[in-house]
Amino acid sequence: MLVKTLFRLPLLILLLIVNNNVLAKDYDAGIDYQRLSSDLATESGEKVEVLEFFWYGCPHCYQFEPVLSKWIKSKPANVNFIRIPAPLNPNWMVHTKTYYALELMGKGESFHEAIFNAMHEKKMKLSTPTAIADFLADKGVDKKAFEESFNSFAVEMRARKAMQLSRDYKLNGVPLLAVNGKYTVSAQQAGGYQQMIEITSHLVAKESKK
Repeated sequence: MLVKTLFRLPLLILLLIVNNNVLAKDYDAGIDYQRLSSDLATESGEKVEVLEFFWYGCPHCYQFEPVLSKWIKSKPANVNFIRIPAPLNPNWMVHTKTYYALELMGKGESFHEAIFNAMHEKKMKLSTPTAIADFLADKGVDKKAFEESFNSFAVEMRARKAMQLSRDYKLNGVPLLAVNGKYTVSAQQAGGYQQMIEITSHLVAKESKK
């Protein structure tokens, strides 16, 4: 009887029912995401800050990237998204500095996907500054300018900050999303990459109401 009644409702009302059910979906701290024991400072002012901790050598980060990129293109206007190339161990530092060197050159996003693809599709071993500089030079980047940026004090300071943030957020794996200095969302806890985005969107909406 209920099914027959629902089919008689106008399509618009049905859509509203479905949308409200989706919006009503809730997530639990400690189960679907993690609530930090204390709030961390953010640098996004009144905007909701979302950090992505990643590593170019991480296959999971590579798999997450297309899902994340789609969200970035449609994220709310009040969200400030920031990538953090996390140096969880000394071997990762070369990629941390690579990202910041390119960012300092105004090319932070220009070669982001290319580096991922080179390492995970073409199996290129971009594990040294020289290998990365040569790879980028083949892509049209001024090799000398990149090397100067890579070895600059500004990049060193950003790399140290990334290391400190990794410690502050108690990072033990990537990819990881952090929302407004309060929450972290991992694929393992969320249940998958798309679920990471859904939970992050939920937390962004929660923070936007404050």
